Amino acid sequence: MKRTLIVFAATCLALAATITQAGETEKPNILWIVSEDNGPWLGSYGDEFATTPRLDTLAAKSIRYTHAYSNAPVCAPTRSALITGAYPIAFGTENMRSTFKVPESVRFYPEYLREAGYYTSNNSKKDYNTVDRPQAWDESSTEAHWRNRAVGQPFFHVSNLFVTHESRLHRGSLAENHDPADVQLFPFHPDTPAVRNDYAVYSDRLQDMDAQAGEILDRLEADGLAENTVVFYYADHGGAVGGTKRFLTENGLHVPLIIHVPEKFRHLVAYEAGNTVDRPVSFIDLTATLMQLAGIEKPAHMVGGSVLKKEGAPYAFAHGGRMDERINLVRSVSDGHYRYTRNYMPHRPYGRRLEYLWRAPLMQSWAEEYEAGRLNPSQSAFFEPRAAEELYDTQNDPHQLVNLAGQAGHAAKQEELSGALTAWQVEQRDAGLVPEAMLVEIDSKGLVRDYVASDAYPVEDIVELAQAAGNRDPASLGLFLEQLNSGHPVKAYWAATGILLLGDKARPALPAVTQALESVKPWTGVVLAEALIGLGRADACADYLETALGHENEMVRLAAMETMVETGLLEPGLEPAVRALVPDDPDALPYDGIMARYVIQLYEDNAVE
Repeated sequence: MKRTLIVFAATCLALAATITQAGETEKPNILWIVSEDNGPWLGSYGDEFATTPRLDTLAAKSIRYTHAYSNAPVCAPTRSALITGAYPIAFGTENMRSTFKVPESVRFYPEYLREAGYYTSNNSKKDYNTVDRPQAWDESSTEAHWRNRAVGQPFFHVSNLFVTHESRLHRGSLAENHDPADVQLFPFHPDTPAVRNDYAVYSDRLQDMDAQAGEILDRLEADGLAENTVVFYYADHGGAVGGTKRFLTENGLHVPLIIHVPEKFRHLVAYEAGNTVDRPVSFIDLTATLMQLAGIEKPAHMVGGSVLKKEGAPYAFAHGGRMDERINLVRSVSDGHYRYTRNYMPHRPYGRRLEYLWRAPLMQSWAEEYEAGRLNPSQSAFFEPRAAEELYDTQNDPHQLVNLAGQAGHAAKQEELSGALTAWQVEQRDAGLVPEAMLVEIDSKGLVRDYVASDAYPVEDIVELAQAAGNRDPASLGLFLEQLNSGHPVKAYWAATGILLLGDKARPALPAVTQALESVKPWTGVVLAEALIGLGRADACADYLETALGHENEMVRLAAMETMVETGLLEPGLEPAVRALVPDDPDALPYDGIMARYVIQLYEDNAVE
């Protein structure tokens, strides 16, 4: 009897081990290796200057995506899309570190993986641009690792590699492993020693990143997990040399994406090892891909499709809002060959001073060359107003030098992509068209999504009005005046923007605009103030801007200073109100405080002159 029990127990243990082993093979482990701030500057993507042997080796036996795009050209909005599987413009989470709430029903993707039995670990960046949900992860820290899971438990692990972040260009160090004389500059950059050195230093950091990625892969192999793990490598957006990260261009959005699928899981994918995928994909698709690999039904709020399937959406959409202390609004769409972009604030150049960006020697040199008049038109364009619509053949013009919008022979493609972009904005009920100062008020009382999903937000009308503003057609002046006095806070804002963009052609409306200044919401008032200053009525605006500088809403204060900077209105009477916004702590980072420091510097520079 005793011997029978022993045999039975041994059999049960063996069966349990078999079941455990089978369970491990049923669900693949999933590893994400995410580098910061780099486009496809890899040997496997044809960059002969880069030194990336480990990732090149991985790419040779993996699926490599040639037209992979982030949904935003900067980290926090990008990570908002990744963690939710939904576009940030649906929730108002597109502006840099806005932290507006998303609905409770929009769960973070690790929660679904945990429910499916996965151990989820993140090492360690979050930066989700919304209210954090720490419970989403089993572990999120600098110590997080797949090794901390239970025996036999499948894992999902994220390793974030910071070494390529743009901050590594702020140190003023010299390149060590790549010769600045050998770099190939983007054609929109001037050829100066500082520019060349930033390229070479960045290539050094890419080499470091490749080595770090290799160490992670080595640990996976040493743990005997390589054949059970699907490995993703991608960068969180383009960059990091000046004029790439933060800007809604091919260089700001195009990223490397490499996915290695072990042999035992090839049945889950439509591609073979070594395949190249040319259809457009974006980060909105990565959460859907996770759901597919883990055998989880895709939640309704996740709008992408798996990149491991051959069928997919024909377009990759992207959005750009406020970047740090500078207000902006851009939308873009790519079909993998052409990129169409709509600039809702075309009067604002890309090359406006951003405190953090200007720490890079490249940016300082580029701006100095522009001020000295030593740039060609392609290099100067960064610092000058933009067209309302842009269309580029990115296959043949990856640096977007020749705008095809409005040119003969390209009307059909422009119409196609413009229509696709508008349809996407309407479908998502684009919350980015709501001025951020208003979003702050909405979020303080409820959910941005509830507002933009309601009848109070006629998104089709607002999209049409915002487009009309950018078109600068004097025939629209009557429409703008009508909407300015409509009582709708968003329509009034875009009407004011349209009046501003008309410039001197809005002069017939000067009395009506002056009268409206005191009746509109403050986020609209600062736009009208800028229009009035342009029409020679700065006297009517100084008191208004002083009040705006003391407003409780940070985004109203920021917009007021933006108006001051862009118009050059540095009235002595406004200086005390600006100085009151400068933080006592020089390391403090409120966006209105950063802008206030810059405005005070302008005051001081003017005094010296």
